[in-house]
Amino acid sequence: MVDIRDVSEDQIDRALELAYLVFHDRPEEEERAHHRALLARCARLGAYEGTDLVGFMAAHDFRMSVPGGTDLPCPALTFVSVAPTHRRRGVLTALMAGMLERAARAGAPVAALWASEAAIYGRFGWGPATQGTSVRIDSRRPLALRVAPDPRPLRLVPVEEAPALVGPYYEATRARRAGRHARDAWRWREEWLREKDEDDEELGPPRVLALGDPLAGYAVYRTKSDGNAEPGQRGEVQVYELEADTPAVAAALWSCLAGLDLTDTVHAWGRPADDPLLLFAADRDQVRITSVFPALWIRLVDVPGALAARGWAAPVELVLDVEDRELPANHGRFRLKAGPDGAACESAREPADLALHVRDLAACYLGGTPVADLVRAGLVTEHTPGAADRLDAALRTGLLPHTLDEF
Repeated sequence: MVDIRDVSEDQIDRALELAYLVFHDRPEEEERAHHRALLARCARLGAYEGTDLVGFMAAHDFRMSVPGGTDLPCPALTFVSVAPTHRRRGVLTALMAGMLERAARAGAPVAALWASEAAIYGRFGWGPATQGTSVRIDSRRPLALRVAPDPRPLRLVPVEEAPALVGPYYEATRARRAGRHARDAWRWREEWLREKDEDDEELGPPRVLALGDPLAGYAVYRTKSDGNAEPGQRGEVQVYELEADTPAVAAALWSCLAGLDLTDTVHAWGRPADDPLLLFAADRDQVRITSVFPALWIRLVDVPGALAARGWAAPVELVLDVEDRELPANHGRFRLKAGPDGAACESAREPADLALHVRDLAACYLGGTPVADLVRAGLVTEHTPGAADRLDAALRTGLLPHTLDEF
């Protein structure tokens, strides 16, 4: 039997050693110091057997955009670790219950994480709410496009000045796309624009490319020199983020990135599935999708609260029968009455129009997974014909949910 309790700041190093053991990591002191600073900003929960820390979980104090431009408190789980000697003994279950109970007590209707192993989290009610699409551009020749790039001049922004310039622009994207977390100055400086890339030390420092005054779009990228490239290749460009007001602005940014000297490849990890580049690229042999993967996973901590808090594209009134064995307050039937003017969700006794697990409701919540697809997959039961289509019409968003903020 383990005891679940808060992890004090003076035990952060113990928590990190457990995480490094679990993730087979041996970071240098600079990286360890960064992790200490990060965890000092998080809520921390530990599983103790006597005085031994055998499980750990932390949560960033984030806010996440949801459809309709609403910003919700959203604990974001990280450093989830269970000692190899204590696997399959209920440690993760106890930690998850403790963290979700704290989230509910704090009034957070949703929580989020990135899954290191996708098979783990569904049983705890988490669902993949956004997708990432990785793209590779062959830049040995000019990028062929079907739209004309915006002719305004591009400029490189000094990294120390970038948060003040692109930070407000990024905040505006959060209102347009669900699933994005707010970034404070610390996160811009210490996470998004760090001098070194934690995963690839051969990459150079971050560069920020901007277009327009006022700002109409920007890209954050790093380069790897040809001296560190694969045999027979020149250098490469890694695009971390690219946002643009119009397709023409996006075309100008992509064209510049694909035209950087001494490089022949552009990699963009985790682009949105509805990225305009995938449509206005004139040669899809030059612009290829290399992978599609589940990105942000969310957990509905308060089902009626979360449904009432988001925006809705069309009127809908349905009874949902939600299965949630982990959080009993979510388990049961709820009448959802929603539309462009607002929403209400309350307990109901009437027969259900749709029956679904909370993990599948989470996958649909941001508008990234159609309910009708889950009906066809046998994961959602449609008791009233057409109910899934009506709910999908109401859940619809102009842009697919998307985030690049891995944590």
